[in-house]
Amino acid sequence: MHVVELEGVGVRVVGKTLLDAVDWQVAYGDHWVVLGPNGAGKTTLLSLAAAVRHPTVGAVTVLGHRLGRVDLRELRRHIGLVSSDQALVDEDLMEEEGATAQTVVLTGHTGTSAPLWDRYGEAERERALRLLADLGCKDLADRRFAVCSQGERARIRVARALMGDPAVLLLDEPFAGLDLPAREDLITAVENLAETRPVLTTVTVTHHLEEVPSTTTHALLLREGRVLAAGPVTDVLTPGHLSECFGLPLHVDRLHGRWYARSVR
Repeated sequence: MHVVELEGVGVRVVGKTLLDAVDWQVAYGDHWVVLGPNGAGKTTLLSLAAAVRHPTVGAVTVLGHRLGRVDLRELRRHIGLVSSDQALVDEDLMEEEGATAQTVVLTGHTGTSAPLWDRYGEAERERALRLLADLGCKDLADRRFAVCSQGERARIRVARALMGDPAVLLLDEPFAGLDLPAREDLITAVENLAETRPVLTTVTVTHHLEEVPSTTTHALLLREGRVLAAGPVTDVLTPGHLSECFGLPLHVDRLHGRWYARSVR
């Protein structure tokens, strides 16, 4: 059984094809990156894996359950999702109430956009603190979420996504809007998760090769809604594949497990 399995999947919206004939399998313990230019279908692909939308054609199976034949609310309890364009907590309310970073993480236990205080005991509070520590931001526990930097908020959101002990963690452009130090802090945190949680499966969506964590095991390249290449990361992130994917001749380097690309001149 795979964590995620797509067979002949297509997604069409108002006559526009977002994904076409996609086959994809994610095994337990894999760490995938999904790369492609803007509009390639990366976020649409992740929304299927997150069980937040159905395909137009084909079959999507997540954690052994085929979409369309399962209670999606129950399935989502086992999926951790961090999305750059989807507010998973009511951040305006958090700011109004002066909520702390620990409070934001606690909402991951109930999967709610605001805290449900009667559902959080000492065990949940301790777990929230441990997760903040795992993400390198234990000192932020009592800081108001509203005054945390964008980089700090990004790591707090990942801690929140892990609060429900998910089988898979999906990161949709988690580095968007971060400056260089904040980006590197978050990449380090994601790499640490891969090392300390060997059973946790991760999928990271980005369009910057420099944001690929060194712990990545597999890669999928999307272009115009179709899979260009998929498989072990060293087989996929080649100059030829990446040049075709982004429509630009690229030179690709790898240093200490991290990838870098620049145009050929």
